[in-house]
Amino acid sequence: MVAGGILLAARRRPGRAWLALGLAAVLTGLWWTSIRPSNDRDWAEDVARGVTAEIGGSEVVVHNVRAFDWRSEEDFVPRWESRRYRLDDIASVDLVSSVWGHPAIAHTLVSFGFATGEHLVFSAEIRKERHEVFSELGGFFKEFELVMIAADESDILRLRTNIRREEVSLFPLRLRPAEARALFLSYLAKGNALADTPQFYHTVTANCTTVIFQLARLIEPGIPTDWRILLSGYLPDYVHEHGGMLATLPLSEIKRRAAISRRAQQADPSLPYSRVIRTGLPEALVDGP
Repeated sequence: MVAGGILLAARRRPGRAWLALGLAAVLTGLWWTSIRPSNDRDWAEDVARGVTAEIGGSEVVVHNVRAFDWRSEEDFVPRWESRRYRLDDIASVDLVSSVWGHPAIAHTLVSFGFATGEHLVFSAEIRKERHEVFSELGGFFKEFELVMIAADESDILRLRTNIRREEVSLFPLRLRPAEARALFLSYLAKGNALADTPQFYHTVTANCTTVIFQLARLIEPGIPTDWRILLSGYLPDYVHEHGGMLATLPLSEIKRRAAISRRAQQADPSLPYSRVIRTGLPEALVDGP
């Protein structure tokens, strides 16, 4: 009705019609810019806390590490912890890809392994409120905030392999220790920044994969842009093509070995989860400066 009225007015009084369109555009723009992200909402419990950190020299104290015990997506024991890590203890970095539907679309996470045997996973996620459910369309229209989650593998990866039963793959990356430390610190810096200045999640420009890409570019500005950054299910292909995989096997064999969901589902639950999912994978970080 409104569009028809404007069209009719355009035929009779074109000047007034363009003025009305301009005014509508200005009002829409003012309304859009008035929608601001916030850290103060009634959040869903699994995203109630974003990671923050105190960074001092070679040691960091990481706050709000999620260590939930999941029995189902609705039944879990919540637990948030503070952890202390030494940057020099970072021993490995793994790219994790979790596919739940179309193979072109995946949730992407990064896991850091330490000489102590610990693993810490970072995941850029939508920050749902208690009443909200994820919507790709909503991700275009400022419906969700962005949160950086840090979690144990036995929480955030097991949730996907054993509870949601997604197709999860783990790819050891080829990074020099200095690059691994810088990437770890960039995740902590992003968490601190989001705690200070909230940001909206965006389905295309600020999602789990584009955040990884942006942080990686802080370390290596020459990393080329590629369509597989958007179709995140193909991100492992992109990383392999650019020499980022630790293994030197053909990509098809790397993908076969990288699949961890069945391994996790069939394992004795009393065994350490991180050890179980790495059976048959290449080990450790490449030596170097």
